[in-house]
Amino acid sequence: MDYRGRQRRVTQVLGARRLQALLVTHLPNVRYLCGFTGSACVLLVANGRFTLFTDGRYREQARAEVQGARVIVPKSPILDAAARAIADSRVKTVGLESEHMSVAAEAQVARTLRSRARLRPTQGLVEEYRMVKEPAEVDRIRTAVRLASGLFDKAVAAIRPGVPEQAVAAELEYAARQAGADGMAFETIVAAGPRSALPHGRASAQPIPRRGFVVLDFGVILAGYCSDMTRTVYVGKPTAEVRRLYQAVRDAQQAAIEAVRPGRKVSEVDGAARSVLRRARLARYFMHSTGHGVGLEIHEPPRIARGQQAVLRPGMVITIEPGVYVPGYGGVRIEDMVVVTTASCEVLTPTTKELLAV
Repeated sequence: MDYRGRQRRVTQVLGARRLQALLVTHLPNVRYLCGFTGSACVLLVANGRFTLFTDGRYREQARAEVQGARVIVPKSPILDAAARAIADSRVKTVGLESEHMSVAAEAQVARTLRSRARLRPTQGLVEEYRMVKEPAEVDRIRTAVRLASGLFDKAVAAIRPGVPEQAVAAELEYAARQAGADGMAFETIVAAGPRSALPHGRASAQPIPRRGFVVLDFGVILAGYCSDMTRTVYVGKPTAEVRRLYQAVRDAQQAAIEAVRPGRKVSEVDGAARSVLRRARLARYFMHSTGHGVGLEIHEPPRIARGQQAVLRPGMVITIEPGVYVPGYGGVRIEDMVVVTTASCEVLTPTTKELLAV
């Protein structure tokens, strides 16, 4: 990973925003900038220098992982130590990650500084760079996607009438660990029958019914990077209406994928999916965004939704996941991860999108 390049770019943007320092408290941003994976740390960028503050539990880990930053293990609380370092550096304007710092933490920094520096909120300063993945990041994401895709058949094999949704999720998650995953990227969704109409119907104790859709939405973390995929299968013999709903979602997803290309607004990708569902008279049953960025976190910018003005750039990795959710009946969602290329996009998820009846 190009930590030096990332640090250089963040230093440059601080100058452009008239900030002399930045206090990085969001753990994925810390990892992105210096490679540290611990759970207790603050990264201070001041006068072009990077300093990581952590506690004694991570002394050896920080020495092994951190690149391009000095490591300090203070005796005092790490946030206080970072604030004192700001005061000693004599900088006058300090950026805070306002989306990730609590009011109490900001007040703690202000008390330590005693008005010796002005605190200014920032939004998405590091995340702006994280949106476009380096080739090494895309490789890690691709590997995570393939690992997750290999779990799909195991999940389908566990789906039988009477089996609790939680049991299917447990089979999938155990297989993920056996395959080498660091963990699940989010709480696994297994939603069957009428519960498949819940977009975030996490696996419950409810048994799978004798007929109906089953939505499987899951992802893994591998080498720090996340994957995300959704497939919908059907228990029983699909009716004409089942096939109509499924095909409409599949067509909507394909239209959105075909709309992905550099220079296009993310709202246009979202609109491509909605247009298909509108023609199928199903648009009112699609109530979430068409996708989102994925990387060190399962949900990252950009958000692929109506009204969003972000423009796609080569190296962005996003999900395409339209769905239809009919209350009391059931729902369908199909989700792939794609990487924006110089001309269009590459679909990373290799799993079949044919309607499977189990």
